[in-house]
Amino acid sequence: MSREDAPGQPPKRVRVTAPRSQASRAPSGYPVAREVAEQSEVGQVFVRSLIRSQLRLAVVVAVGFLLVLLAFPLLLAWVPGLNRAEFLGVPFVWLLLGVGVYPLIGLSAWLYVRTASRNEARYLDLVEEDE
Repeated sequence: MSREDAPGQPPKRVRVTAPRSQASRAPSGYPVAREVAEQSEVGQVFVRSLIRSQLRLAVVVAVGFLLVLLAFPLLLAWVPGLNRAEFLGVPFVWLLLGVGVYPLIGLSAWLYVRTASRNEARYLDLVEEDE
């Protein structure tokens, strides 16, 4: 009989369960994450590397976007009759924009978001690796 049990009353029931194998464990401590939060020299190196990788990605996507935007008017200048051409009654320039350029911009944006998320996931893996 334990001290919490009152005389004459049955003991309190305790539920015993097995640990959840699918659940993520509670963090036991994040020394690198703590250094990042405390803005130590090591933490600043980790954050700077993330910022550099995100900046590099943004510059690559921006340069690609600018090349696409510059290529369109250059194509119109190099091919003289292109701006007057029609396909099924629709100006060919509109088709070139709608079917060629805009989907390429959308694809670039999708790849940018996917790669930026991957960079952040790698950063989190790097920070959480030193538990």
